[in-house]
Amino acid sequence: MLGDERWPAALRALEERIVACRRCPRLVTWRQTVALAKRAAYRDWEYWAKPVPGFGDPAARLLLLGLAPAAHGGNRTGRIFTGDRSGDFLFAALHRAGLANQPTSLAPGDGLELRDCFVTAAVRCAPPHNKPTPAERDACLEWLVAELGQLERVRVIVALGAFAWDAALRADARVSGRPARPRPRFAHAAETQLPSGRVLLGCYHPSQQNVFTGRLTEAMIDAVLARARRLASDRG
Repeated sequence: MLGDERWPAALRALEERIVACRRCPRLVTWRQTVALAKRAAYRDWEYWAKPVPGFGDPAARLLLLGLAPAAHGGNRTGRIFTGDRSGDFLFAALHRAGLANQPTSLAPGDGLELRDCFVTAAVRCAPPHNKPTPAERDACLEWLVAELGQLERVRVIVALGAFAWDAALRADARVSGRPARPRPRFAHAAETQLPSGRVLLGCYHPSQQNVFTGRLTEAMIDAVLARARRLASDRG
């Protein structure tokens, strides 16, 4: 899923570079193995099986950062958080918050549009057991830094989980030239101003486990998104 023709040329070029990335051999092998094995429910799908770029409004003031594409979600559809239970929960919340024109994200071409919001991930390839290695995390950091460079209006980053929180801190340190000190700790609804001037908010990841156990509820994610919208509006 690449940015459409309405995106600035530099952002489209960046997304093309992300999709062409093969720098992590373990992830390349895994994403392609999953695409060949498939799940029975998706046996008629031609899996994307490449790095998954960001998706949304290039003029967004709000950026949502996840961990990585799901093996049979983003790795199948080519759109982040699309085609799995986590995405079902997340995009329904974005719709309630007025950040998406519809509550579902099924596949590219389904009519979904994000408003003032861009969704991306710390790691762009589906990792085995949903656990990237530190080396894979570091190799992918360049892409987040580059996206932040293109998304100049982003004022607020919502980190979906501790892994994304850590990635946001690392990326902001690269962008600003200095790390946040003392290093902020992740928690749901945690809030901190980054050295770049952006605000980082924490939210539990909308994983199936977190949602089914009630660790993350609709009310909880709605409150985080409402706070993110207020902060983005206050900062212009």
